[in-house]
Amino acid sequence: MPKYYEEKEVDGQACAGVREDLRQCLLESACVLHENKSPRQCLKEGHCRSLQMTFFACKRSMLDTRARFRGRKGY
Repeated sequence: MPKYYEEKEVDGQACAGVREDLRQCLLESACVLHENKSPRQCLKEGHCRSLQMTFFACKRSMLDTRARFRGRKGY
């Protein structure tokens, strides 16, 4: 689910909401906090997989010509 913050700067990039949620998920995961691994290593190990797939689908929809009519996937 998306997390919205009132005091947060507006990010005009595509898929910004999914990117922010993926970043927060990785930084709050036990892999980063307790095992002291980098977020990149935790992502490769499969943490936050559903947000990673949503972010991938959002970025892929930017290249899809049908996205002009249907809109980008994600939030």
